[in-house]
Amino acid sequence: MDAAARPPLAPALDRIRVGSAPDSWGVWFADDPAQVPWERFLDEVAEAGYEWIELGPYGYLPTDPARLRDETGRRGLRVSAGTVFTALHRGPAVWEETWEQVSRVAALTRAMGAHHLVVIPSFWRDDRTAEVIESPELTAEQWRHLNTGMERLAERVLGTYGLSIAVHPHADTHIDTETHVERFLDATDPGLVNLCLDTGHYAYCGGDSVKLIKTYGERIDYLHLKQVDPAVLADVLGQGLPFGPAVQRGVMCEPPRGVPALEPVLAAAQGLGVDLFAIVEQDMYPCPPDRPLPIARRTRAFLRSCGA
Repeated sequence: MDAAARPPLAPALDRIRVGSAPDSWGVWFADDPAQVPWERFLDEVAEAGYEWIELGPYGYLPTDPARLRDETGRRGLRVSAGTVFTALHRGPAVWEETWEQVSRVAALTRAMGAHHLVVIPSFWRDDRTAEVIESPELTAEQWRHLNTGMERLAERVLGTYGLSIAVHPHADTHIDTETHVERFLDATDPGLVNLCLDTGHYAYCGGDSVKLIKTYGERIDYLHLKQVDPAVLADVLGQGLPFGPAVQRGVMCEPPRGVPALEPVLAAAQGLGVDLFAIVEQDMYPCPPDRPLPIARRTRAFLRSCGA
């Protein structure tokens, strides 16, 4: 084949650092017999070609920093971020409890050399039973608590652990739709509070990731790469299903089979001119133990074809 006939190479996305997470191996909880053992996750995520991982639920991976550094290091892996869930919309009464669990995760995250803490608002459904436990809409007072609480958390996490927080819009939480995300961003200090844009959750809730990057690019601090199967999503929304059962139906699918298309998302992120982690997260809880690795290999190959 002569040079003129060769397909053009994808532009190099040299500001994008690709990784994966326990979520892509069907891990949602620190300890659950439906999940693969942590050793297998580490072995397979390295085998699939990733160098960066997240910690996942606190307690799934070893929490002793020395042991975790040994286990990740000998597999050629590094940690990009830790993750916490918070219910700051409930006001000052939950602050001490929140800080206690944030401190554990932040300390391990810092010890692993990472600089990001992904913060997910609490679900308004129970994460195991899908029972509705709160209204999906916040009152004006609850919005104030959420906004000021996130700013307080960001300031303290930065001052104590040197980490920046990236708030993660998520289905079945109070920061989900384009309207809620924009309201949150407009009401919080851009010098403190940034966003983890999860392309799958944002599409699940009707948002446009490329538009968000172009409109609020200075607030995008971290990416989760995920796609939604539009046919399954239409069925899920039509039936009003909770997120957990939606995942079991396969609403989050293997790239590039779903939406949004990741090529323009990655191009828009590259255009911000800053270094960004882009962590693959394909929700598959629960899943057969042999399912994740082949998908992870194909997904890594697909992202390389995109230039990442």
